[in-house]
Amino acid sequence: MTQLHARGLVKSYGPTPALRGLTLDIAEGEIVAVTGPSGCGKSTLLHCLAGILRPDAGEVTWRGHRIDTWSEAARSRLRRTEFGVLFQFGHLVAELTGAENVALPLLLAGTGRRAARTAALNWLDRLGVAELADVRPGEMSGGQQQRCAIARALVTEPRVLFADEPTGALDTVTGEQLLTHLVRLAGEQRTAVVLVTHEPRIAAYADREIVMRDGVIDHTGLGLDAPLAGGLR
Repeated sequence: MTQLHARGLVKSYGPTPALRGLTLDIAEGEIVAVTGPSGCGKSTLLHCLAGILRPDAGEVTWRGHRIDTWSEAARSRLRRTEFGVLFQFGHLVAELTGAENVALPLLLAGTGRRAARTAALNWLDRLGVAELADVRPGEMSGGQQQRCAIARALVTEPRVLFADEPTGALDTVTGEQLLTHLVRLAGEQRTAVVLVTHEPRIAAYADREIVMRDGVIDHTGLGLDAPLAGGLR
């Protein structure tokens, strides 16, 4: 069932167009890789879908509600509940421990401190980094920080996870281990994943690949909008 719709998205930065009337649907539980050269609009698309940016024209609809017209506060609440966002460098809060970082979205949404910590510890354990509960980000490796970031993004059990180059700062082995965890955990709770990447080996973890060129979807290549033979699901 399709849950997230983008219709005719247009977004420019000054005179420079980033999206030129792009249309895309995301279905429940599917993993979609958005690929293409640098500057083609991949991250802008992700940010518009996640409600981080408002498009200049077009619309983004989530479960029948047009979220691009919502206030910043309403879109922020959506990202604390039904959407999760994972960035390339994790963006953990340096002053907080691993467990505190993971629990943060729950606390902001009003969950009690004890329940939030219990959920955070559970997710750290599921990602194989339970030992990081009381460790601050400055004492973690890049891979450990990204596992904490995944736990933080999934702790609210979002319906859609937006991941912008989540393995870009990691070595090959660590990056593939991270994607394996992400695919497995998202599948367990039927979370759709929109994954921005420029690496074919990362795109191979998706059910479907969208290739972008100059702010639109490039339909001229082979196999676009079709399941990838290398997909894990």
